[in-house]
Amino acid sequence: MSYHTIIIGAGAAGAILAARLTEDPDRSVLLLEAGPDFPTLEELPEEIRYAHSRPGNLWGRAFGPTTRYGWGYRATSTPSAESIFVPRGKIMGGSTAVNATIFLRGVPEDYDAWAAQGNERWSFAQLLPFFCKNERDLDFQNAFHGNDGPIPAWRFKREEWSPDHAAFYIACRAAGYPDSPDQNAPDSTGVGPLAHNNVEGTRWSTAIGYLNPVRQRSNLTIQAESLVHRVIFEGRRAIGVVVENRGELSTIYADEIVVSAGAIASPHLLLHSGIGPADDLLRLGIPVVQDLPGVGQNLRDHSQLLVTLRTKVDLPLDWRMPRLNTALRYTAQGSSLRNDMILIPCSNAPAESVTSAAPPVGFYIVPSLYLAIGSGSLHLTSTDAHVQPTLNYNYLAEPFDRIRLREGVRLILDLLDHPAYRAIVAERLTPTDDDLTSDAALDAWMLRNVTTSHHSSSTCKMGPATDPMAVVDQFGKVHGMDGLRVVDASIMPDCIRANTNVTTMVIGERIADLMQQGF
Repeated sequence: MSYHTIIIGAGAAGAILAARLTEDPDRSVLLLEAGPDFPTLEELPEEIRYAHSRPGNLWGRAFGPTTRYGWGYRATSTPSAESIFVPRGKIMGGSTAVNATIFLRGVPEDYDAWAAQGNERWSFAQLLPFFCKNERDLDFQNAFHGNDGPIPAWRFKREEWSPDHAAFYIACRAAGYPDSPDQNAPDSTGVGPLAHNNVEGTRWSTAIGYLNPVRQRSNLTIQAESLVHRVIFEGRRAIGVVVENRGELSTIYADEIVVSAGAIASPHLLLHSGIGPADDLLRLGIPVVQDLPGVGQNLRDHSQLLVTLRTKVDLPLDWRMPRLNTALRYTAQGSSLRNDMILIPCSNAPAESVTSAAPPVGFYIVPSLYLAIGSGSLHLTSTDAHVQPTLNYNYLAEPFDRIRLREGVRLILDLLDHPAYRAIVAERLTPTDDDLTSDAALDAWMLRNVTTSHHSSSTCKMGPATDPMAVVDQFGKVHGMDGLRVVDASIMPDCIRANTNVTTMVIGERIADLMQQGF
């Protein structure tokens, strides 16, 4: 079998690439996805279809370590913490099919910084048309929003907010933070509703928004339950893939291979294919096709903590109420990075962990570092494609990162002293009073409990060939190779100051447009 283009991974970027590239009837596309496929909305399992309004549906049932819809990754967060669970979707639609549907853009400075690093086609001005092309904003109609794109975006109205979100907004405004009705406006900061890509509780994944309307195209082949083991080459040119389907291996050929498997699986596949740090590959006996030291390095994420509150007995805890309504975006003291911090309340929270489906005890307020100084790394430990790479996020190794996240915890404690919170909170469960006796005690608690915000990125960094850590150029083409691209969150030079959901979709839209132009 042979195609013009093989796309590996049907997630936030890959599904969009498949839909856009097959607009040309003369281009044949094979879309490979390691997870299952549910071709219609009605066939989606409940835990995938509903983004809220079902017990545990926010993360636990769809993302949980034993689900067939996720990869089940484990990772190191800090040397003093137990291993953490890293949710990544393994299903048509990728993580857009199982995430919390927060539809938040980065600040313009994020993308302008990418352009300044030698990726001039990735400035905010260059990307704004693709943000608009992607979205169907149901609340705002202006030059910064799209209103007829494949992915709906809307915000819960204030009368729909649960009591803890109402208290959060009141406390933040009383503390002097500005009102932010549209968190996706370029100059926005402060407290306000989060946009979500769901409609009546349904996660509007790229499988629903992009793939389902084009499945009938004769030049698009979709193959689920297909794990790609490696890319194969003739010299420096990628010519095909070795793929496992129903336990059998086969080779499929194409003029061009596009790896869109995500910030963990994409570098994992490149390493198995002989592209990455030469010394690491040789230690495992993998023939080196291209020595690229940056593959698997520069692992970026948003580290977060859970401040857990037990609510008073007369406060209703209702799974049918949306859990993520509001957020405060602000700039840490002493920081030159605008909106480098975020606080997000999460309703109906169990005491154990954010991925638990246990009965709720109250709610969390989640402080998260939205532009870290530190980074982690990813490495192969086996030549078996089924074995996950080692993941070390290296959270809070940088003093400035600890200072800012510590400030975020103490800011939450100040907000909780507002009368609106005192009326609904019975007790604080974490951190304890002992954890708050000093900065050193709080740092120790943070290092034991810091975890992922599910925004892994930057492991196949985009940049010019003069950057020794760059893996791809601004068109997604792998340096030193022909016929091979990477198109997903892994090519971000740094994580953006927002959830990665929207930006990864825009990466798919942007590179699809560049490919259609012949780049």
